[in-house]
Amino acid sequence: MTKIRTALLMSLLAVALGGCLGGGKSTKEAAAPRPDCTFPDSPSEAAPAWVCDAPVEGVSVSAVGMHEKSGAGPQFMKDQAAAAARVTLAQQMKVKVTNMVKQYVETTGAAASETVDKVNTSVSKLITTETIEGSRVFRSVTSSKGSMYVLVGLDPMQTKQKAQEALKTSMRNDQALWQQFKAKQGQDELAAEIANIEAKR
Repeated sequence: MTKIRTALLMSLLAVALGGCLGGGKSTKEAAAPRPDCTFPDSPSEAAPAWVCDAPVEGVSVSAVGMHEKSGAGPQFMKDQAAAAARVTLAQQMKVKVTNMVKQYVETTGAAASETVDKVNTSVSKLITTETIEGSRVFRSVTSSKGSMYVLVGLDPMQTKQKAQEALKTSMRNDQALWQQFKAKQGQDELAAEIANIEAKR
């Protein structure tokens, strides 16, 4: 009887030990590192870094757009994803130009804070209501679920040009405000100087 008990005890111990070893392997597999960037619609699938907003060489300002799989075809999906990205791109440009104005003020000591806030609001409204012309699709990729992702952006020269255009148009629309901001310089010269601050960074 004692031998039977001992045999049963040894069998149970072997099963338990085997389970622990097997469990340890599963834990290691579960702890395997995940990719740095994954597709939002497929979290276990590795995606290019730009899908997660990593900077892309040669693209100064960029935004990612996505469109789910559609029976209308890849070109339709790409167009819709690009349209969504351009909305975000306009917001990115708004932030960029606002920062340029602030940097100019810090560098030159021009204008009172109230005037600067008004200038920022004026430029921001202009940029967000305009279509970002000249932007283009730099990258595109499809996830395993069929969703299309695109990276839309502007290169450094386009970014500077668009910033200057927005600043100049804002100046023409509200000349009195811009005269308060920096009365001694011409509007084109002021826009160029502000844009140059961003180009030098």
